[in-house]
Amino acid sequence: MSFAEYKERISEGDTVILFLGHNSMQTLTVTPGKVHQTKYGALPHSDMIGKKFGTKMFSLNKKGWVYLLHPTPELWTVNLPHRTQILYSTDISMVILQLALKPGSVVVESGTGSGSMSHCLIRTIAPSGHLHTFEFHSERAETARKEFEEHKISHLVTVRCRDVCKEGFELHQVVDAVFLDLPAPWDAVKHSKEAIKTEGGRICSFSPCIEQVQRTCESLRACGFRDIKVMECLSRTFEVRTVPLQVPFLGPENPHPPGQTSRDFSSRKRKLQEESVSCDVPSSTLQDGHVNMKSVESLPVENTPSDSKSPTDNAEHKSEISNRIVTEKYALSPSKHITDTDPDSGLVRNVRAVMSQKTNKANILTGRPLKEMTGHTGYLTFATLYAHVTSNNGRADEGK
Repeated sequence: MSFAEYKERISEGDTVILFLGHNSMQTLTVTPGKVHQTKYGALPHSDMIGKKFGTKMFSLNKKGWVYLLHPTPELWTVNLPHRTQILYSTDISMVILQLALKPGSVVVESGTGSGSMSHCLIRTIAPSGHLHTFEFHSERAETARKEFEEHKISHLVTVRCRDVCKEGFELHQVVDAVFLDLPAPWDAVKHSKEAIKTEGGRICSFSPCIEQVQRTCESLRACGFRDIKVMECLSRTFEVRTVPLQVPFLGPENPHPPGQTSRDFSSRKRKLQEESVSCDVPSSTLQDGHVNMKSVESLPVENTPSDSKSPTDNAEHKSEISNRIVTEKYALSPSKHITDTDPDSGLVRNVRAVMSQKTNKANILTGRPLKEMTGHTGYLTFATLYAHVTSNNGRADEGK
């Protein structure tokens, strides 16, 4: 099993990624006789042999299961043992894109660290490319060499323990691209130029501080690199969920009920105006579908004989007529906006007309960013070294 190639079934010695749930994965090397313990129970290694990658495997107690996944550079990045700080897929993908890497490319990497970037570079340049990776720490370099052998990709990478800032790469015009992840990358720019092919190539430097970027850019210009560009890659994760939202009632779709015309509505409007006059309800009491109750209360109540309606009955009659006028006026002008009660103006909302309209809730798919997200990781500085052009006097000049 190789990280640069894919196979269908698990065999002895393969690296398997156990997927236990969201953001919960484990890595193991299949060894007959061993048993891997998880929160769901025991998983014998011998039971994994012969199964297809992606299979759901139950624990011995049948209380849970895991998925047996084929290792990829992306899965390895989030599961590898950390020996140093590493780059993640957001920055790695941009580096591979901007360096224009492809199968057959020859790349220099410094330093190796935990091997996160190395695995992605090897997968990109396989099967005919090659990676030269440098690490100044001897123990980390040896650990990385063993991992490459276990993952069956050692033929695509050469690991060297070397301080490239002082000693250089010992490579002369053989690589297509250079990636630097160093505390002082400006000291390695000159050596990077010597390693890049005469046809030209690209360079990338990863630095967490902007002061490092400034010094690196000065060194790149001094060494003849052009098209210098600095990028910062930030990833925002959105939580997608379905939420119920109230659907507003904007009035009936058809302002004219079936069987009635605009002429009928005009007749009704005139009738309402006549009723308001007959009831001594002036037009000033109607304000955009509302009744000015202060105006209604101030209307004079006629003294009536004992056999007729009392003043109280007369006032209740006026209130009933006013509510009826509002209801009819709202029916005539359904597009009017009904506001809430305004105590100062005395405008009272016609609650009955609104409450008679039933509103529904709709399920809306929404997305919002998480409250906590990873922030700045580092700056990526890219530059291009153009091909060398030989002039008539035999001197090699840099192409513009």
